[in-house]
Amino acid sequence: MPNTIGNPLSWSVDTARATGQHLGAVADRVGSHDVEADHAPRVRRIGIEDLRAALRKGAEDFAATRSDVVFLCLLYPVIGILMIAGALRGDMMPMIFPAIAGFALVGPVAGVGLYEMSRRREMGEEPSWGDALGVFNSPRFGAVLVLGLLHCAIFLAWMITALGLNNAIMGAERPASMLGYLGSVLSTPAGWTLIIVGCGIGFLYAALVLAISIVSFPLLLDRNVGVPVAIATSIRVARENPATVTVWGLIVAVGLVIGSIPLFLGLIVVLPILGHATWHLYRRAIEPLPGQAG
Repeated sequence: MPNTIGNPLSWSVDTARATGQHLGAVADRVGSHDVEADHAPRVRRIGIEDLRAALRKGAEDFAATRSDVVFLCLLYPVIGILMIAGALRGDMMPMIFPAIAGFALVGPVAGVGLYEMSRRREMGEEPSWGDALGVFNSPRFGAVLVLGLLHCAIFLAWMITALGLNNAIMGAERPASMLGYLGSVLSTPAGWTLIIVGCGIGFLYAALVLAISIVSFPLLLDRNVGVPVAIATSIRVARENPATVTVWGLIVAVGLVIGSIPLFLGLIVVLPILGHATWHLYRRAIEPLPGQAG
């Protein structure tokens, strides 16, 4: 029988109560006890065919849970549009592009519910968006929260870096209009310096997030490990498969760009496919536990 979540108000109250309880267990979830429980998940070699298979299965998951996933992901175009509107009204136009580009830094956090849906579907269930939000009630939520906060901190660091870089190169004076600012960026040496240096620094931030997150969130949902083990395992996957992980990073980046162009509406399709595919990539990159399907 599929799980139900009741009416939104009662579900929200229950979730808030459970979240408060789980926050008290965060320290235990990220401590050395977890490291001892499962100290070294075994990493596999993966190739381009594994990426194709993960994307294919991700698309299948999306097709099977389309209505629920679309409802879940409708929030992201709305956030993107409000973010741009707020930047324009708040005279923070130089931060629009860094904010959009920085979405990739928090994208793994946004996909947690999708990983859970793929996990449940793998077990033969028919997951809904309620199951995705059920991550908040999971005993693993403490570790997921800590890793999510780490990603948010990286995103904040990127935004501060981008603002400082813009002020240093273009000056701290705010542009009078969006078109005027774009014109100065695209037609002046200072503007091109900002583009080149900004993209270079942004690449370093993106590479860091890719390395620590390629399998860390799915691993936290799937096994009784803490954040240090999840991050270390993710870095090992990147280290053992540098070319494949680089291609995956390019696929994610291109997908997010394509999804963001038409007022972020494409993210309704791109995000769930990439999210579901990330779960299946995790399955291919990490050796299963004894008796566990891989």
